[in-house]
Amino acid sequence: MNQLQTPLFSALAAFHKENKVSYHVPGHKNGQIFMKQGRKLYESLLQIDATELSGLDDLHAPEGPIKEAEQLLASLYGVQNSYFLVNGSTVGNIAMIMGTCEEGDTVLVQRNCHKSILHGLMLANVKPVFLQPTIYKEWEVAGGLDVQLITEALNLYPETKAIILTSPNYYGLSQELSSIITVAHDKGIPVLVDEAHGAHFSANNQFPQSAIEAGADVVVHSAHKTLPAMTMGSYLHVNTTLVNRERIEWYLQMLQSSSPSYPIMGSLDLARAYLAAFTEDDYQFLIKRIADFKDQLSAVKEIELLEPPKGVVADPLKVSIRSTQGLSGYEVQALLEEAGIYSELADPRNVLLVLPLLKKEQFYPLRQTIEQIQGTLKGKKGQNSTSPMIQWKEEAIITTLVVSYSDMKQMKTRQVLLNEAIGQVSAEMVIPYPPGIPFIMPGEMITAEKVATLKHLLAHKSRFHGGQALMSGELIVYESKSVR
Repeated sequence: MNQLQTPLFSALAAFHKENKVSYHVPGHKNGQIFMKQGRKLYESLLQIDATELSGLDDLHAPEGPIKEAEQLLASLYGVQNSYFLVNGSTVGNIAMIMGTCEEGDTVLVQRNCHKSILHGLMLANVKPVFLQPTIYKEWEVAGGLDVQLITEALNLYPETKAIILTSPNYYGLSQELSSIITVAHDKGIPVLVDEAHGAHFSANNQFPQSAIEAGADVVVHSAHKTLPAMTMGSYLHVNTTLVNRERIEWYLQMLQSSSPSYPIMGSLDLARAYLAAFTEDDYQFLIKRIADFKDQLSAVKEIELLEPPKGVVADPLKVSIRSTQGLSGYEVQALLEEAGIYSELADPRNVLLVLPLLKKEQFYPLRQTIEQIQGTLKGKKGQNSTSPMIQWKEEAIITTLVVSYSDMKQMKTRQVLLNEAIGQVSAEMVIPYPPGIPFIMPGEMITAEKVATLKHLLAHKSRFHGGQALMSGELIVYESKSVR
């Protein structure tokens, strides 16, 4: 297949050239009806913000350019079927879970998953068994799972119907997947992988190994995270006979908008072509630019450049830095924003920069960024201790919920102070955001260690999704169940 073709984008470009009059949705009528102050900024995009017109195909029953574009996508990634997602990786994660699992199934789940994985588990009403990942203590972040833990969990729960992994983590640190997938497949168990941050791994074999290459059955990619695609543009890939592809398609149709964004889909078609055209020369150019950038960052005395933990493969597009002058990650992020540098995320200790997938001779202001970092951090000091922000404790590494998803629907809740929540069962999800990984989940016991960590995070002005009373120092718990 000719990967330089862009069938959907080409159809949109042809649509853009037509002398057309709209008597269909959307209401902006190809940009002719729009607020004056927004017209200049939005005008060109609105002209391709179309609907399912003749020649533009239908995402939920593709027969023309969308079908051709998805076939090109599947060919590029070497899978049986690929799908455009316009509601982000969130909808892909939920659809792959609901399309694979039956109600009541036992499912092994990597504990540091995105909240959308948990939402999928809840909607599917399965019995999750959570596996604690390796903790990279120098980075103070969670990593991946090892095959020994998977084997132990399968021995404890031989009825397992699926394994759900997340790799790489938000910081670009990848786990070894092939051995885990081999163990699962020997037992006929499908492996579903949220590889949101790894859509570009197939560009060159020097990038971390992709979950697809490792043999995963279903993989979700956030194309918009590292490829040149619009926000919410993502891919889902199926490459197996261990899952029912038609069920996943049915859930995609159910969960995705019936009015999908053509600008997003067109950008997904272009992003695939961009990735397909990425050459060895492009890779060498990119790696040289990244190496130069890191060398210059290392010379900035106010920051430390984090190196991958021993034996861990890191995505070169992800660069994590840390203050050497007692500033928290949030403080460093705020200072960088004052200088016009917007990072991907900050945590209590680190700041994450996501670099572009540059091709040969493409420009990006990396040198200027170094100068801005030097200028804005020079002489800035904070009160942050160099001791670990979170005191990691070795807890049980294989855990289940104290209360099932079905029982949660019948139970009453109450609001209690943080210290009073210890030994109670959480009735809410508490998620430091970014990166969107649930720290406390509904149905699990709230431990003293979790409360201590929450206090640390609150003291350092972490941001949260969920935890609606957290800023008042309270959590919501279930009334009738205590596990003290």
